[in-house]
Amino acid sequence: MPGRAVPLVNGEYYHIYNRGSDKRDIYIQPRDYNRFQKTIYYYQFLGPKLSFSKFAKSELNSFKPDSEKKLVEIICYCLMPNHFHFLVKQVKTNGISFFLSQLSNSYTKYFNTKYERVGALLQGTFKSVLIETDEQLIHVSRYIHLNPVVSRLTKELNSYKWSSYPEYIFGNSLICSIDEILNFFPSPQKYQEFVDAQIEYGTSLEILKHRIIDYGDG
Repeated sequence: MPGRAVPLVNGEYYHIYNRGSDKRDIYIQPRDYNRFQKTIYYYQFLGPKLSFSKFAKSELNSFKPDSEKKLVEIICYCLMPNHFHFLVKQVKTNGISFFLSQLSNSYTKYFNTKYERVGALLQGTFKSVLIETDEQLIHVSRYIHLNPVVSRLTKELNSYKWSSYPEYIFGNSLICSIDEILNFFPSPQKYQEFVDAQIEYGTSLEILKHRIIDYGDG
């Protein structure tokens, strides 16, 4: 993975995203999403630790690594058919780059073996946007969590299993450090109201975007 022009800084938050090469789907079956979720959890920690091959066969919450070995704090995430979003805080120097390199290499190997393909799965170096204010932090978390509903993958965000939103609403923190966002709200229900308030607007923007693209292609 090529070096980044602007170094990522410890203690700062970033919106990280990438998509499949040639805009291809990077998750085909539910098992692929589940595998990627396990990869997220496993590679946010440095070793030594249980081998990933053994971990992949177990339940997510069966692996309890040393929290002092975290490279990044995963604040929230969302997996979409051909791309992913993360909101992360870098904990150790080069932590984000190392985490995403390990994650990408592991998942690409799994995907290429399973679907009998070769070559890169993701589109080059991941993109990153520095989060500069608390307001930006909570709004980016909402944007990430809204992706499945504004793209019409689901009508109920609570039931979309491939994002951190259920962790926030049901308080079952497995992958993410949900308190980083929930501490800004009196309760998880208030955060849910904050997210839900933007569904109609976000869906309207998505429809408009597709109409513009379709018109331009004509």
